[in-house]
Amino acid sequence: MPENDVAMSAAMNINAQQGSSNKMEILLFSLGTRETFGINVFKVREVSQTPLITRTPYMPEGLEGVLALRGHIIPVITLAKFICPDQVAGHHYDSMIVTEFNRGSHALLVDSVDRIIRVDWDKVRSPEKMMFANASSIQQNLISAVIEMDDGQLVSILDVEQILASIVGETAVPDMPQAQLEDDQYVFFCDDSVIARKEITGVLEKMGARYQQANNGREAWERLQMLAQRHWGEGESLHDTLKLIMVDAEMPEMDGYALTRLIKADNRFNGIPVLMHSSLSSNASRMMGASVGVDAYVAKFDPVALCDSIIPYLSR
Repeated sequence: MPENDVAMSAAMNINAQQGSSNKMEILLFSLGTRETFGINVFKVREVSQTPLITRTPYMPEGLEGVLALRGHIIPVITLAKFICPDQVAGHHYDSMIVTEFNRGSHALLVDSVDRIIRVDWDKVRSPEKMMFANASSIQQNLISAVIEMDDGQLVSILDVEQILASIVGETAVPDMPQAQLEDDQYVFFCDDSVIARKEITGVLEKMGARYQQANNGREAWERLQMLAQRHWGEGESLHDTLKLIMVDAEMPEMDGYALTRLIKADNRFNGIPVLMHSSLSSNASRMMGASVGVDAYVAKFDPVALCDSIIPYLSR
């Protein structure tokens, strides 16, 4: 698939999501097994044939080497070593997906790239709600979501953030400034990534901030409605206790953009800021966040930057 096709599709995705739809675009690819895998187009910079890779000594497991691309040195990752390690020996991966997420670029080696599909976010399911066609060959803890196509085919969306963390290690959370909150005040956040939830809770605990959490956008909206209804029924303002809502951009069943629209359209949440915390670090993603009304946008995974973004909203 040519680079400009991916770029054009990403632009179409921006326009579509800035409208009223709740859709995502997924680039489908194979690792040489029977399963079909996918990655959000917003994470994709380009697709190409695998070029010459420079092998370097003492590379972490799963990292093949580096390559030079337009003046930048990019690490190269063999995805199959994490997803289906028994299938890797002797296999040459002809295609490469260059990604941009977590404030950096990475090249992912794959067997072949298929096409881009556009699906409703509510068709993107949490993996525990789906059955895999051949579960034994998939490391299911590295699957963040599953899509069931109209023909019954399953597409596994990879948790590339967790794969990257397994290579470079998780970011340590340093000491943080203390949040200025009353005993009954708290933060609400939602994220489908285990790695992200661990980082967020680590930051909030270091700040001394109480929190509630959800694992996807639909679950978050259901819990937020319950909180709002309770306070509304008691004649109280939810803003008195809920000081900040943090949302991920990519989540099964409902993404962070749709969730933010719902929050901003409901006057029970008036005065409560929404912060988007996402691995989608491009300007286009930030513009999408702004278009649905997020009050701030911070890229994963930088605990200091996350704290710096949170603290102004917890000192009011």
